[in-house]
Amino acid sequence: MPLSNTLDPTRCPLCGQLNQCAMEVQQATGVEQPPCWCTQMDFTAELLDQLPVQARGKACICAGCAQRMAAGPETA
Repeated sequence: MPLSNTLDPTRCPLCGQLNQCAMEVQQATGVEQPPCWCTQMDFTAELLDQLPVQARGKACICAGCAQRMAAGPETA
């Protein structure tokens, strides 16, 4: 799903699915969250290069997109 004109930090900028980012939940609600799944993930430069410029540093990639990219091009 392409990025719409309005950036939603709770959605993955690559696929549009909910990114389930605990850091975003904490920022939005003020309720302390456990460490986010993304803090244990290694995001490759190749994956980060796929992000639209306007989403960089503003919306998290979802676990599904991160895992597909880590698994290699045959599963993407």
